[in-house]
Amino acid sequence: MGGWGSGRGQSGKDTTSDLRSLDVRRLQRDGLLTAGRAFGWHWTRDGKEVASIQVRTEVDRVVLVYRHKSGGSEWQPKEYPVWLDWSGCALGGRRPWFLCPARGCGRRVALLYIGSAGIFACRHCYRLAYASQRETPDDRAMRRADNIRRRLGWDAGIANRKGGKPKGMHWRTFERLNAQHDAFAEASFMGMAQRLGIVNQRLLAVQDRLHALR
Repeated sequence: MGGWGSGRGQSGKDTTSDLRSLDVRRLQRDGLLTAGRAFGWHWTRDGKEVASIQVRTEVDRVVLVYRHKSGGSEWQPKEYPVWLDWSGCALGGRRPWFLCPARGCGRRVALLYIGSAGIFACRHCYRLAYASQRETPDDRAMRRADNIRRRLGWDAGIANRKGGKPKGMHWRTFERLNAQHDAFAEASFMGMAQRLGIVNQRLLAVQDRLHALR
């Protein structure tokens, strides 16, 4: 596996969205944590594979197998176990956790990230900030509006037209989410306009655009 680059934000510190991650909850949902399994895990961008690893599942651990290189260095093979821990769920069953394999860590986490060290480790070891910690208020409003659009099955992006009510959703729930979406979208438009110094007439035009999409 190659191409383990990491972008950096304005402060020079990586965020959790800058690095590729491995989610133990996703492995569990896909039924891949049963001992004796072997499978490939892939990361894509714009529909194209950009990185992959091989995974073997054993009793209470997974073994990660891949290649890594940094900068102009040679490819280095990597193979090491990541131990699993389990906690009970309120409604029954068990929830899996990774135990961070970085030396001296062992934190129980759901996500591991691959960074410049070339190993999968928790966000504490890589000192990652959450992307939301760098959001402006209008960025945060846009993200929340997009989360609602995703839940409703609409196209992402507050400049896109809204869709209808998802099948099976109660009207009261739909109307509540629709109103929340509009409030977040308007807050995002207004925040962007103010941050960019858009004059009042242009701000009104942006608001008119939002109302036209309703």
